[in-house]
Amino acid sequence: MSRDHEVAEGALLWEPSEEAVARARVTGFARWLAERGVPAGSYDELWRWSVTEIDAFWDAIWSYFEVVGERGDGPVREGGPTPVDGLTWFPGATVNYAANALRRAAEDPDRPAVVFRSEAGGHRVLTGRELCLHVAEVRAGLAALGVGRGDRVVAYVPSIPEALICFLATASLGAIWSSCSPDFGSSSVIDRFSQIEPKVMIAVDGYAYNGKRFDRREIVGEIEAALPTLAATVLIPYLDPAATPDGLRVGMRYADLPASGHDTLEFEDVPFDHPLWVVYSSGTTGLPKPIVHGHGGVVLEHLKALSFHQDLGPDDVFFWYTTTGWMMWNYLVGGLLVGSTIVLYDGAPADLWRLAAESGVTYMGVGAPYITACAKDGRRPGEEYDLSGLRGIGSTGSPLPPEGFAWVYEAVGKDLLLGSFAGGTDLCTGFVGPTPLLPLYAGVLQCRGLGAKVESFGDDGEPVVDEVGELVITEPMPSMPVFFWNDPDGERYRESYFEMFPGVWRHGDWIKVRPDGGCVIYGRSDSTLNRGGVRMGTADFYRVVEAFPEIADSLVIDTGRLGQEGRLILYVQPAEGAELTEELVGELRRRIRSALSPRHVPDEINQVPGIPRTLSGKKLEVPVRKILQGTPVERAANRDSLADPDVLDHFIPSS
Repeated sequence: MSRDHEVAEGALLWEPSEEAVARARVTGFARWLAERGVPAGSYDELWRWSVTEIDAFWDAIWSYFEVVGERGDGPVREGGPTPVDGLTWFPGATVNYAANALRRAAEDPDRPAVVFRSEAGGHRVLTGRELCLHVAEVRAGLAALGVGRGDRVVAYVPSIPEALICFLATASLGAIWSSCSPDFGSSSVIDRFSQIEPKVMIAVDGYAYNGKRFDRREIVGEIEAALPTLAATVLIPYLDPAATPDGLRVGMRYADLPASGHDTLEFEDVPFDHPLWVVYSSGTTGLPKPIVHGHGGVVLEHLKALSFHQDLGPDDVFFWYTTTGWMMWNYLVGGLLVGSTIVLYDGAPADLWRLAAESGVTYMGVGAPYITACAKDGRRPGEEYDLSGLRGIGSTGSPLPPEGFAWVYEAVGKDLLLGSFAGGTDLCTGFVGPTPLLPLYAGVLQCRGLGAKVESFGDDGEPVVDEVGELVITEPMPSMPVFFWNDPDGERYRESYFEMFPGVWRHGDWIKVRPDGGCVIYGRSDSTLNRGGVRMGTADFYRVVEAFPEIADSLVIDTGRLGQEGRLILYVQPAEGAELTEELVGELRRRIRSALSPRHVPDEINQVPGIPRTLSGKKLEVPVRKILQGTPVERAANRDSLADPDVLDHFIPSS
C-alpha cells in the first residue's frame, strides 16, 4: 500500500446481489423464523431480535441446526446474570462437540473432510470415513491410558491431521484439550500446561518452517519433566519418521497407542457447559490466563458464526492460516460443524494464495498483517492464480486499514466477500464482522454478530453512536468462558472483563458503532494514544506510517501515565534496502501532522531491526510501554510468547 492508493474510510467496495442475498444461509434462517412468527426482514431487525430475545434466539440456533444432543425441557439460561455470577446455559441439556463435528463426516463418508499441506511438500486428504476411523482408534488408545471425563490432554504439535484427530478423540471422551504450537519455547509451554495438570501429552519430534528444520525432542523432554502428572507422552515422529521416544520418562510412539480393533465411534454425553478446551491469553505479562470454554457454547457459537456470517456449508473448502497456539485453529476446526472440508497447513506463509488455488479453497482466512504485506509488495493474486472458486476472505488479529480492504477487491477478486473480524481468544469467535446481506465499506466491519450485543461505551458507561468508545458486550453469550482454571471464586475472571463496567463485558478495544450498524475498530483501548486530551487508536497511526513503502512495520508508544503526559515514540522497521533518513523522518512528521493531528507528531522516531509481536502476530504495545516506563523486561513480557524474542532488547532504555 502506498500513499498513491489511499482509500477513504467508508468508501463502498462491494454490494450483494439480490440472488446472493436470497441464497445466503442466514436468509434461510430468517425464513425459518418467519414461519414461526419472528419478524426478521432485514439484518438489523434480525440482530435486534437476537440480542433482546436472547433465550429464544439461542434456542432457535439449537433447533435450526438440529444439534446432536439432548436439549431437555429446561430453560435456556439459569442463574446469572453473568458467568461469574453463576449463569449457566441450557441446564439439564447434554451435548458433545465431537459428535457434532463428525456428524457430517459420518453421513458422507467418501467426501474429503480434511486436506493437509505442508511447506515441505506434504499432502494428505482424509475422507469422512478415514477421519472417523482415526478418531475412534485414538479415542480407544487414550482411554486405555486412563483418560476419561475431565482429564486434560495437552498437545505440542503443529497444524497437522494428528492434532485434529487427537483433539476430537479427547473431546469424544469428555476430556479437556489444550495445545501449543512447537515454535513455543519450553518455559512458555510449561507456564500454560502446568496450570492444568495434564494426564497425557502429545508431541512432535520437530517441525519445519521457512525452509529450516527444528528438532524439539530436547524441549519435549523439558516440558515432560515439568509435568509430573503425565501418565504418558505420545511422540509423533513428524520431522523424522525414525524418531523414538528414548529419553522421555513416560514416552511412547503415536503408532503404539493401544487402539487395534476399535473402529466404532462413541461419544460421552456431557453437560452443556462441560469444559471442552483450555485456551490462553497471549501471555505477554504474567502467567497466561487459562480460559475454559464449554462444549455447548462453542458448538452453538461456531455453527452460527460460520454458517450465518461466513456463509459456509458442505460445499465449501475452508482454510485459515493459523497455528495450534492461536484460537483461530479451534475456530478453523469448527468448519467441520457446518460440513465444510477444512484445510490444515503447516509452514511459513510464503504464498498462501497458491495454496488456496491448489487446494480449491472457497474461504481463506489470514491475519490482517498478511494482507497489508501482500498489498505493500504489489501482489496481484487474482492474476497470478486461478482463484475463481474463492468467494470469501477472512481477516483478523489486528484492524485492517481501508487500503487493505480496497486491495483485496483490486488484486484478488471483485465478487468475494471480505470478512474483517473483531473478537478473540476470550470468546473463541469473532463477534463483529461480516454478513452476506449488507454492503461492504472500506475499513468498516459490516455488522455486530447475531446474539452479540456489542456496544460502544463512553467514559460515563453509557452507549454512544458514531463516537469512539470502549467495546463492550452488554448481554451474555454462551461462548463466554465457563470459568478460568484455578480461579475458584471467579476473581480473576471478573477482574479481566467485568471490573470497569460491573455486569458488562469490557473487551479492551476501541470501537465506533456507526448509525447503520457497521463498526470501526481502532486498536486496543489500553494502548491508546492520548495527546492533550485527544484520544486516538494505534490503528489510525499505523495506517499512516505503514503506507510509506520505505517502512515494513512500526510500533507507536505513548509513555504517559494517569494525569501525566509522556513522550510519543515511533519505532519503524525499514523495508528491505531502505534506511530511516532525515528526509524520511521529516516526511513522516509532515504526513502524521496532516493526516492525524499536530498533537500526534512523535517526539522521537527511531529505527529498529524488527517489531516485537506475539506468536499470533499481535504487536506488543502495552509491554513495550511498560518497559519504557521502567518495568524490567522479565516482568513486562514473556519472551517465550514472542515470535522473535531478541527484538525486544532494542526497546530497553539506555541507562
